[in-house]
Amino acid sequence: MPHLHRPRAIAAAISCIVLAGALAGGAAYAVAPEAAFESAFQTFNAALAGNESAIDKAADAFNALLAADPTNPVLMAYAGAATTMKAGATMLPWKKMSYADDGLAQIDKALAMLTPASDAPIQHGTPGTLEVKFTAANTFLAVPGFLNRGARGAKLLSEVLASPLFAGSPLGFKGDVWMRAAQLAGKEKREEDAKKFLNEIIAQKAPQADAARAKLKELAQ
Repeated sequence: MPHLHRPRAIAAAISCIVLAGALAGGAAYAVAPEAAFESAFQTFNAALAGNESAIDKAADAFNALLAADPTNPVLMAYAGAATTMKAGATMLPWKKMSYADDGLAQIDKALAMLTPASDAPIQHGTPGTLEVKFTAANTFLAVPGFLNRGARGAKLLSEVLASPLFAGSPLGFKGDVWMRAAQLAGKEKREEDAKKFLNEIIAQKAPQADAARAKLKELAQ
């Protein structure tokens, strides 16, 4: 009876379609609208730069984007990072731990969501795997030591730098990674490594070149 074999045939056809998509390198994620993502990203960067009034806005923006696309690991990572930053901005002790726990849990979930498909660009031309790992590393290295995330943050940062995907990533992203690596190297008294990363930023004419020159002057004093 031929109709008994239809479910198997349909399953096989679906498998072929999925496999073809994977072989074509297509990401398995919906991409957030570029304008909305870029607006949230700029607000997030303002928060990173010390603008405390931007922290809540960044968290709200990324959590709203995430609500519309809950399977996007990049959105999950940024939402988690922004929520974690709220812990440092609130004056209420019980909220500090709540924000930290919730934000770090989102970042852990984003890391767990990564698959080979995540190697493709997900948002603004950056490989999703690298963007998630770097956002996680940046957050883990910034939180207080008692949260025991520093070692994992350093490991994730090393993984981003060593990834074969890194060379082809957008220059602005690479500049951010090199700046963070230089900062960590300086903190760990690895001055030559810090200089190497800063000089790479300048040599590549990354957007962070002026900041790298200023940092090299500090190291020379």
